[in-house]
Amino acid sequence: MAKNKKQNKKELADMEENFPQWYTDVISKTEMVDYSPVKGFMVIRPYGYAIWENIQKEFDKRFKATGHQNMYFPLLIPKSMLEKEAEHVEGFAPEVAWVTKGGDKELNEPLAVRPTSETIICSMYAKWLHSYRQLPFLYNQWCSVVRWEKTTRPFLRTSEFLWQEGHTLHETAEEAQAETMQMLNIYREVAEEVLAIPMLTGRKSDKEKFAGADATYTIEALMHDGQALQSGTSHNLGQHFTKAFEIQYLDRNNEQSYPYHTSWGVSSRLIGGLIMVHGDENGLVLPPKIAPVQIVIIPVAQHKEGVLDKAYELKKILEQNYRVELDDSDNSPGWKFNQWEMKGVPIRLEIGPRDIENGQAVLARRDTSEKITVALDEVGTQAGDLLDAIQKNLFEKALKMREEKTSSAENMDEFQEKLAENPGFIKAMWCGDRACEDQIKEQTGASLRAVPFDEEQEIIGDGTCVCCGKPAEKVAWFARAY
Repeated sequence: MAKNKKQNKKELADMEENFPQWYTDVISKTEMVDYSPVKGFMVIRPYGYAIWENIQKEFDKRFKATGHQNMYFPLLIPKSMLEKEAEHVEGFAPEVAWVTKGGDKELNEPLAVRPTSETIICSMYAKWLHSYRQLPFLYNQWCSVVRWEKTTRPFLRTSEFLWQEGHTLHETAEEAQAETMQMLNIYREVAEEVLAIPMLTGRKSDKEKFAGADATYTIEALMHDGQALQSGTSHNLGQHFTKAFEIQYLDRNNEQSYPYHTSWGVSSRLIGGLIMVHGDENGLVLPPKIAPVQIVIIPVAQHKEGVLDKAYELKKILEQNYRVELDDSDNSPGWKFNQWEMKGVPIRLEIGPRDIENGQAVLARRDTSEKITVALDEVGTQAGDLLDAIQKNLFEKALKMREEKTSSAENMDEFQEKLAENPGFIKAMWCGDRACEDQIKEQTGASLRAVPFDEEQEIIGDGTCVCCGKPAEKVAWFARAY
């Protein structure tokens, strides 16, 4: 009963009974996004954008530390250019938005609003690359892309979304593969160490790989409702695009060669993952490393002499090392507690007349609701230790959730039974046949999320394919997905 009263107070749907509505309620009540006049195009409000900026900073510093530079390429791509790589255009055709008029005049050639930038970037690389001495090309861009989605949900799947896309060129296939894996590892590092979301890493099946890639590698997260979220991908594109766009250079043997190409990207759907992995019945729960506000100071009985002065004094001390907000609005302390709890701020610092008299403050953890009393001269140190503990706890909690929602299956009956009883990841042997992959998806709604790397492989049951019963060398992870 108490739980329902608290939910009614916050006006959030019960996340166990109606997870999609809970998700919508949370992003609305915390003012992360709003809906624009164009269906599927969201307005990211300051609180939501601040999270994206923090995510962007974490990735960007790692990209630059590994030698990558940022550039920017045009939004519009000529139709003829998009069609140069057949597999690529076929994969994106259903989602492409087209510009056919400029002002009141018909364009001579339709222009695609970029769904991704391989083609426009490759056309420029063909102009710039002449010698092996220029390689590698290590470039990235931060931008938005448009994919005309039929069904949309803020952050998770929208017709326009924010992302980064790296595009690199290399002399050898080995260098390109090393780059592909390096970027995948950076994605996993940020996801796990900063966003506190455990990731499954592996290779996509040929059916699920990027259109035009030799191989696609992925990081996959599991949400609270047992559905997977593809959270980032790194593609080894081989020479598909470099040959299609005639990117050639004079190699070390004084001969014309085609370089090897990679691309990799993460997007603002990571924010959706943050919400769905860490959120609870009271709203957002944000990992300290990514939270726009790490500590919120709530003065209690702020009308009394000295309370606001002490609150501002603490803010001045804390903001030297942390992202701090002081709520001195006229709202009641209870209202403030409720609001900042919903916004997921990791630590709430409460300070009132009696606290000041006793030389102390109260620190409340968002992740566990635990409260501790600390001496005022130790607030900075104690808050830092608490933020570290919260960050660690959120990752461990998410990992435990994923482990509890991961099952193994040896045949299709067991696969369907376990997926129904405990929605989440299903580990099963797979023969590698596309027909089996399709049949599993048709019967269960679960797609093949990743084939783990060799060091994470295992044998389930007698080692036969979960679908056809033939010998199988690899275990694959399946799940229903966003």
